Amino acid sequence: MNGYLDAYATVALLLLVGVLIIGGAYAANRLLRPSRPNAAEGKLDTYECGLDPVEGGWAQMQIRYYVYAYLYVLFAVEAVFLFPWAVVYARSGMAVVLEMAVFVAVLALGLLYAWRKNALRWL
Repeated sequence: MNGYLDAYATVALLLLVGVLIIGGAYAANRLLRPSRPNAAEGKLDTYECGLDPVEGGWAQMQIRYYVYAYLYVLFAVEAVFLFPWAVVYARSGMAVVLEMAVFVAVLALGLLYAWRKNALRWL
């Protein structure tokens, strides 16, 4: 039981060291920063391309762009799983091929669904 609690003591010590390092960084920042920040005219204004900001910067964005981004991330992340599969396939055999066929079929169904819902059309 004593060795079991030693593992928790190690984790607690690491957490304490981490908190002390972060606290020390915040304390050093507070000591080294200027006491009176520069409050010059226009210091806190938004700067973009050298032009003064004007009202009405809100623009409506189509949800379709978010769908493109979501589909890209979805298929890119799932495609990453194909690389370790290539290594495992060399060692495991036919069972892994069937599992990957199911995985790719699920991907294909998702792509087919997006295509049928016209989510892949740009405009």
